[in-house]
Amino acid sequence: MIKSMTGYGTGLAENQTVKYTVEIKSLNSKFLELSLRLPKHVSDKELALRAESGKLIERGKVNITVTAEYADQTAKSSSINETLFKKYYTQLQELANVVGDQQSPLLQLALQMPDVVGSNEAETDEEEANVLFEAFHQAIEKFNQFRLDEGHVLRADLQKRVEDIMAFQKEVEAVDGDRIPLIRERIAQYMDTAVGKENVDMNRFEQELIYYIDKLDITEEKVRLSSHCAYFLEALKAPNPSGKKLGFISQEMGREINTLGSKANNAHIQQIVVRMKEELEKIKEQLLNVL
Repeated sequence: MIKSMTGYGTGLAENQTVKYTVEIKSLNSKFLELSLRLPKHVSDKELALRAESGKLIERGKVNITVTAEYADQTAKSSSINETLFKKYYTQLQELANVVGDQQSPLLQLALQMPDVVGSNEAETDEEEANVLFEAFHQAIEKFNQFRLDEGHVLRADLQKRVEDIMAFQKEVEAVDGDRIPLIRERIAQYMDTAVGKENVDMNRFEQELIYYIDKLDITEEKVRLSSHCAYFLEALKAPNPSGKKLGFISQEMGREINTLGSKANNAHIQQIVVRMKEELEKIKEQLLNVL
Protein backbone atom coordinates (compact mmCIF):
# COMPACT_ATOMS: atom_id res chain seq x y z
CA MET A 1 0.00 0.00 0.00
CA ILE A 2 1.19 3.49 -0.85
CA LYS A 3 2.45 5.69 1.97
CA SER A 4 2.44 9.47 1.96
CA MET A 5 5.57 11.31 3.02
CA THR A 6 3.37 13.75 4.93
CA GLY A 7 2.80 12.41 8.43
CA TYR A 8 2.03 13.28 12.01
CA GLY A 9 2.04 11.29 15.25
CA THR A 10 2.37 11.77 19.00
CA GLY A 11 3.25 9.38 21.80
CA LEU A 12 3.09 9.65 25.57
CA ALA A 13 4.55 7.37 28.23
CA GLU A 14 5.23 7.87 31.92
CA ASN A 15 6.21 6.27 35.20
CA GLN A 16 6.22 7.61 38.76
CA THR A 17 9.22 9.82 38.02
CA VAL A 18 8.84 11.26 34.52
CA LYS A 19 6.40 11.73 31.64
CA TYR A 20 7.75 11.83 28.08
CA THR A 21 5.88 13.25 25.09
CA VAL A 22 7.17 12.68 21.54
CA GLU A 23 5.80 14.53 18.50
CA ILE A 24 6.73 13.62 14.91
CA LYS A 25 5.94 15.69 11.81
CA SER A 26 7.11 15.16 8.24
CA LEU A 27 6.94 16.72 4.79
CA ASN A 28 8.16 15.41 1.44
CA SER A 29 11.87 15.16 0.65
CA LYS A 30 14.02 13.01 -1.64
CA PHE A 31 16.01 11.76 1.36
CA LEU A 32 15.62 11.45 5.12
CA GLU A 33 16.23 14.88 6.63
CA LEU A 34 15.93 14.36 10.37
CA SER A 35 15.74 17.16 12.94
CA LEU A 36 15.64 16.18 16.61
CA ARG A 37 14.83 18.50 19.51
CA LEU A 38 15.67 16.77 22.78
CA PRO A 39 16.00 17.79 26.43
CA LYS A 40 19.67 18.12 27.29
CA HIS A 41 19.60 15.27 29.77
CA VAL A 42 18.63 12.72 27.08
CA SER A 43 21.22 13.87 24.53
CA ASP A 44 23.05 10.58 25.09
CA LYS A 45 20.06 8.85 23.42
CA GLU A 46 20.18 10.95 20.25
CA LEU A 47 22.19 8.45 18.18
CA ALA A 48 19.87 5.59 19.17
CA LEU A 49 16.81 7.67 18.27
CA ARG A 50 18.32 8.64 14.93
CA ALA A 51 19.15 5.03 14.09
CA GLU A 52 15.64 3.87 14.98
CA SER A 53 14.09 6.74 13.00
CA GLY A 54 16.16 5.84 9.93
CA LYS A 55 14.76 2.28 9.98
CA LEU A 56 11.12 3.18 10.68
CA ILE A 57 10.62 6.46 8.79
CA GLU A 58 12.66 5.89 5.59
CA ARG A 59 12.27 9.24 3.80
CA GLY A 60 10.96 12.74 4.35
CA LYS A 61 11.81 16.01 6.03
CA VAL A 62 11.10 14.94 9.60
CA ASN A 63 10.95 16.93 12.84
CA ILE A 64 10.93 15.01 16.12
CA THR A 65 10.34 16.89 19.37
CA VAL A 66 10.79 15.25 22.78
CA THR A 67 9.63 16.90 26.02
CA ALA A 68 9.95 15.64 29.59
CA GLU A 69 7.97 16.48 32.73
CA TYR A 70 9.27 15.33 36.13
CA ALA A 71 7.16 14.67 39.21
CA ASP A 72 9.98 16.27 41.19
CA GLN A 73 10.60 19.53 39.36
CA THR A 74 14.07 19.84 40.92
CA ALA A 75 15.20 16.45 39.69
CA LYS A 76 17.05 17.85 36.68
CA SER A 77 17.55 21.40 37.92
CA SER A 78 20.86 23.27 38.11
CA SER A 79 22.89 23.59 41.31
CA ILE A 80 25.29 26.22 42.66
CA ASN A 81 28.75 25.36 43.95
CA GLU A 82 28.51 27.43 47.15
CA THR A 83 32.18 27.12 48.11
CA LEU A 84 33.39 28.18 44.69
CA PHE A 85 30.83 30.99 44.55
CA LYS A 86 32.03 32.42 47.90
CA LYS A 87 35.64 32.25 46.76
CA TYR A 88 34.94 34.12 43.52
CA TYR A 89 32.72 36.67 45.27
CA THR A 90 35.38 37.40 47.92
CA GLN A 91 38.08 37.85 45.28
CA LEU A 92 35.87 40.14 43.21
CA GLN A 93 35.01 42.21 46.31
CA GLU A 94 38.70 42.59 47.20
CA LEU A 95 39.47 43.72 43.65
CA ALA A 96 36.59 46.21 43.78
CA ASN A 97 37.99 47.67 47.03
CA VAL A 98 41.45 47.97 45.49
CA VAL A 99 40.16 50.03 42.56
CA GLY A 100 37.52 51.82 44.60
CA ASP A 101 34.57 50.44 42.61
CA GLN A 102 31.51 49.81 44.75
CA GLN A 103 28.98 49.84 41.90
CA SER A 104 29.76 46.57 40.04
CA PRO A 105 27.13 43.77 40.35
CA LEU A 106 29.46 41.35 42.12
CA LEU A 107 26.73 38.77 42.76
CA GLN A 108 25.92 38.42 39.07
CA LEU A 109 29.59 38.37 38.11
CA ALA A 110 30.35 35.63 40.62
CA LEU A 111 27.48 33.49 39.33
CA GLN A 112 28.86 33.78 35.79
CA MET A 113 32.31 32.50 36.73
CA PRO A 114 33.34 29.03 35.47
CA ASP A 115 31.88 25.98 37.23
CA VAL A 116 29.83 28.02 39.74
CA VAL A 117 26.52 26.91 38.26
CA GLY A 118 26.45 23.22 37.44
CA SER A 119 23.83 20.79 36.22
CA ASN A 120 22.38 17.85 38.05
CA GLU A 121 21.74 16.19 34.69
CA ALA A 122 23.29 12.78 34.28
CA GLU A 123 22.96 10.13 31.62
CA THR A 124 19.45 8.75 31.38
CA ASP A 125 19.09 5.54 33.39
CA GLU A 126 17.63 2.40 31.81
CA GLU A 127 14.18 2.79 33.35
CA GLU A 128 13.81 6.37 32.13
CA ALA A 129 15.17 5.42 28.70
CA ASN A 130 12.49 2.74 28.42
CA VAL A 131 9.81 5.37 29.07
CA LEU A 132 11.34 7.61 26.39
CA PHE A 133 11.43 4.85 23.77
CA GLU A 134 7.92 3.70 24.62
CA ALA A 135 6.65 7.22 23.85
CA PHE A 136 8.80 7.31 20.70
CA HIS A 137 7.42 4.03 19.34
CA GLN A 138 3.86 5.12 20.11
CA ALA A 139 4.47 8.26 18.07
CA ILE A 140 6.05 6.24 15.22
CA GLU A 141 3.06 3.88 15.10
CA LYS A 142 0.56 6.75 14.84
CA PHE A 143 2.84 8.58 12.40
CA ASN A 144 3.04 5.58 10.04
CA GLN A 145 -0.72 5.02 10.30
CA PHE A 146 -1.24 8.66 9.30
CA ARG A 147 1.02 8.05 6.31
CA LEU A 148 -0.96 4.97 5.32
CA ASP A 149 -4.27 6.82 5.59
CA GLU A 150 -2.93 9.62 3.41
CA GLY A 151 -1.58 6.96 1.05
CA HIS A 152 -5.10 5.55 0.51
CA VAL A 153 -6.21 8.97 -0.75
CA LEU A 154 -3.11 9.34 -2.96
CA ARG A 155 -3.54 5.87 -4.46
CA ALA A 156 -7.16 6.51 -5.40
CA ASP A 157 -6.25 9.84 -7.01
CA LEU A 158 -3.31 8.40 -8.97
CA GLN A 159 -5.33 5.45 -10.20
CA LYS A 160 -8.13 7.71 -11.41
CA ARG A 161 -5.75 10.00 -13.31
CA VAL A 162 -3.97 7.10 -15.05
CA GLU A 163 -7.34 5.62 -16.00
CA ASP A 164 -8.30 9.05 -17.40
CA ILE A 165 -5.16 9.01 -19.57
CA MET A 166 -6.10 5.52 -20.80
CA ALA A 167 -9.61 6.80 -21.61
CA PHE A 168 -8.10 9.70 -23.56
CA GLN A 169 -5.98 7.21 -25.49
CA LYS A 170 -9.16 5.41 -26.59
CA GLU A 171 -10.38 8.77 -27.93
CA VAL A 172 -7.11 9.11 -29.85
CA GLU A 173 -7.57 5.63 -31.33
CA ALA A 174 -11.10 6.52 -32.40
CA VAL A 175 -9.80 9.56 -34.29
CA ASP A 176 -6.65 7.85 -35.58
CA GLY A 177 -8.57 5.38 -37.76
CA ASP A 178 -9.53 8.09 -40.27
CA ARG A 179 -6.38 10.21 -39.89
CA ILE A 180 -4.06 8.51 -42.42
CA PRO A 181 -6.65 8.20 -45.23
CA LEU A 182 -7.55 11.87 -44.78
CA ILE A 183 -3.86 12.87 -44.94
CA ARG A 184 -3.39 10.73 -48.06
CA GLU A 185 -6.43 12.29 -49.71
CA ARG A 186 -5.34 15.84 -48.79
CA ILE A 187 -1.86 15.35 -50.24
CA ALA A 188 -3.27 13.83 -53.44
CA GLN A 189 -5.64 16.77 -53.89
CA TYR A 190 -2.78 19.20 -53.33
CA MET A 191 -0.64 17.47 -55.98
CA ASP A 192 -3.51 17.49 -58.46
CA THR A 193 -4.00 21.18 -57.93
CA ALA A 194 -0.31 22.09 -57.86
CA VAL A 195 1.08 20.13 -60.82
CA GLY A 196 -1.88 18.39 -62.36
CA LYS A 197 -2.81 14.73 -62.03
CA GLU A 198 -1.36 13.82 -65.42
CA ASN A 199 2.05 15.19 -64.45
CA VAL A 200 2.38 13.17 -61.22
CA ASP A 201 4.70 10.14 -61.25
CA MET A 202 2.43 7.82 -59.29
CA ASN A 203 5.17 5.35 -58.40
CA ARG A 204 7.37 8.10 -56.96
CA PHE A 205 4.33 9.67 -55.35
CA GLU A 206 3.39 6.43 -53.61
CA GLN A 207 6.97 5.94 -52.36
CA GLU A 208 7.14 9.45 -50.90
CA LEU A 209 3.67 9.10 -49.44
CA ILE A 210 4.56 5.85 -47.67
CA TYR A 211 7.72 7.45 -46.26
CA TYR A 212 5.79 10.51 -45.07
CA ILE A 213 2.91 8.54 -43.56
CA ASP A 214 5.36 6.24 -41.80
CA LYS A 215 6.74 9.31 -40.02
CA LEU A 216 3.22 10.15 -38.84
CA ASP A 217 2.35 6.67 -37.66
CA ILE A 218 1.66 6.61 -33.89
CA THR A 219 0.95 2.90 -33.45
CA GLU A 220 4.13 2.25 -31.45
CA GLU A 221 3.52 5.25 -29.21
CA LYS A 222 -0.03 4.07 -28.45
CA VAL A 223 1.19 0.55 -27.62
CA ARG A 224 3.98 1.79 -25.36
CA LEU A 225 1.76 4.32 -23.61
CA SER A 226 -0.84 1.63 -22.96
CA SER A 227 1.89 -0.64 -21.58
CA HIS A 228 3.30 2.09 -19.29
CA CYS A 229 -0.16 2.92 -17.93
CA ALA A 230 -0.85 -0.76 -17.19
CA TYR A 231 2.55 -1.09 -15.49
CA PHE A 232 1.85 2.02 -13.38
CA LEU A 233 -1.45 0.55 -12.16
CA GLU A 234 0.26 -2.77 -11.45
CA ALA A 235 2.99 -1.02 -9.45
CA LEU A 236 0.32 0.80 -7.43
CA LYS A 237 -0.98 -2.58 -6.24
CA ALA A 238 2.44 -3.85 -5.12
CA PRO A 239 2.86 -4.58 -1.37
CA ASN A 240 5.43 -1.79 -1.00
CA PRO A 241 5.12 0.57 -3.97
CA SER A 242 7.92 3.09 -4.38
CA GLY A 243 7.32 6.74 -5.21
CA LYS A 244 10.62 6.79 -7.12
CA LYS A 245 9.62 3.81 -9.27
CA LEU A 246 6.25 5.34 -10.04
CA GLY A 247 8.06 8.56 -10.91
CA PHE A 248 10.25 6.75 -13.46
CA ILE A 249 7.18 5.13 -15.05
CA SER A 250 5.43 8.50 -15.28
CA GLN A 251 8.48 9.92 -17.09
CA GLU A 252 8.17 7.17 -19.71
CA MET A 253 4.46 7.91 -20.05
CA GLY A 254 5.34 11.56 -20.64
CA ARG A 255 7.77 10.69 -23.45
CA GLU A 256 5.14 8.69 -25.32
CA ILE A 257 2.48 11.36 -24.85
CA ASN A 258 4.84 14.07 -26.15
CA THR A 259 5.82 11.99 -29.20
CA LEU A 260 2.21 11.13 -29.88
CA GLY A 261 1.33 14.81 -29.91
CA SER A 262 4.23 15.83 -32.15
CA LYS A 263 3.59 13.06 -34.74
CA ALA A 264 -0.19 13.21 -34.84
CA ASN A 265 -0.56 16.13 -37.28
CA ASN A 266 -4.19 16.31 -36.22
CA ALA A 267 -5.82 19.13 -34.27
CA HIS A 268 -8.30 16.89 -32.46
CA ILE A 269 -5.60 14.45 -31.31
CA GLN A 270 -3.39 17.29 -30.17
CA GLN A 271 -6.23 18.65 -28.05
CA ILE A 272 -6.63 15.21 -26.44
CA VAL A 273 -2.85 15.10 -25.87
CA VAL A 274 -3.04 18.41 -24.01
CA ARG A 275 -5.61 16.88 -21.65
CA MET A 276 -3.34 13.85 -21.18
CA LYS A 277 -0.47 16.17 -20.25
CA GLU A 278 -2.64 17.96 -17.71
CA GLU A 279 -3.42 14.66 -15.99
CA LEU A 280 0.22 13.58 -16.12
CA GLU A 281 1.40 16.81 -14.48
CA LYS A 282 -1.05 16.24 -11.64
CA ILE A 283 0.27 12.68 -11.29
CA LYS A 284 3.85 13.95 -11.05
CA GLU A 285 2.86 16.50 -8.40
CA GLN A 286 1.21 13.79 -6.31
CA LEU A 287 4.19 11.46 -6.69
CA LEU A 288 6.42 14.03 -4.97
CA ASN A 289 4.54 13.15 -1.78
CA VAL A 290 4.70 9.35 -2.18
CA LEU A 291 7.21 7.50 -0.02
